[in-house]
Parts: sequence; C-alpha cells; structure tokens
Amino acid sequence: MAGSWLRRLALLAAGTLALAGPVAAQPGIDTGHWTPAFSDVQVDVRPLLAQGGGLPAEALRADLTAALRRSLADRLGGRGPRLVVRITGLSQRAYVGGNVGRGGLGGGNQSDYLDGEALLVDRGGAVIARHPQLTAMPSSYGGAWYDPANERRRIAAIADIYAQWLGRELPGR
Repeated sequence: MAGSWLRRLALLAAGTLALAGPVAAQPGIDTGHWTPAFSDVQVDVRPLLAQGGGLPAEALRADLTAALRRSLADRLGGRGPRLVVRITGLSQRAYVGGNVGRGGLGGGNQSDYLDGEALLVDRGGAVIARHPQLTAMPSSYGGAWYDPANERRRIAAIADIYAQWLGRELPGR
C-alpha cells in the first residue's frame, strides 16, 4: 500500500516539475512553419557525445527515439519534413535518498534535466523551424538509488517524459 502511495506521489511530482519544463516559443523562434505530420523522427545526441556523454548518451538516443515514435505515432509518415530532436544537455544528479523536503515527503532539489530542441528540417537539410524544450523530473523517479539499474531507468523515464511533452507542445496540431 505504501509503495503505491509513493509511486503516485512520484508521478505527481514528476508531472508538476514537467509542467515547468517545456519552454514556450520565444521571440526569434520560428513556429510558423510547423506541420502536423513529419516524414521521420531522428534524435541527435552528438552534443552530448562531444561533452563525453558516452554510454548514457547512446542509451538516451535509443530511449528517446522509441519514446518519440510512440508519442508522435499519429504524426509520423508521409511527405512532411523530418523532425530532428537535438539534445544538448543531460544532467543526472547524484541521488542517494537522503535529501528530504518539507514534511518528510522526499524531493528537495535533486532533479534530473534533459535539454534540447526540436528542429523541423526540410528535404534539403535546412532548418525551417525550431522549438526549445527543457524537461525536469525528480532524481528519485528511477526507483531505489542502490539498484544498479537505477541510472538506466532514470534515462528511460526522462526520455519518455520529454517525448510526451514535446508531442503536446509542438505547434501544428
């Protein structure tokens, strides 16, 4: 019973943080050329690899590609431009379960962040529109900190949340 309550609390916290995550279109960001359909989706993690991201960046590429394909399934295929999601930052805070927020409910300021932008790319390779996005979630979302699979689950979870928010936030629907 307590596990289900904690899971619901974690989901609520992730949702609350994610609400602050997506960045709305800003001055200078072209949102006028967005289409409701994309020919394909691609995840670019080269900026992370250049920063020494290694295996976490490669895992993120696979997880985010799969999550985007699920989230945007009704918008993929056809002759539209390609959607390229370029990830520029992945921050996973050290989480050992010791930071307790107000009321003893956990949380505090230990959050994971995924930063990037969605680019609409035409057949010639020109970027015709862009949409920046930052997603945050509690570091505790991956489960028990001492479980060796914790880091991997955190990457999969933030990729899924990023893809869901991107699907909601992209213009053109």
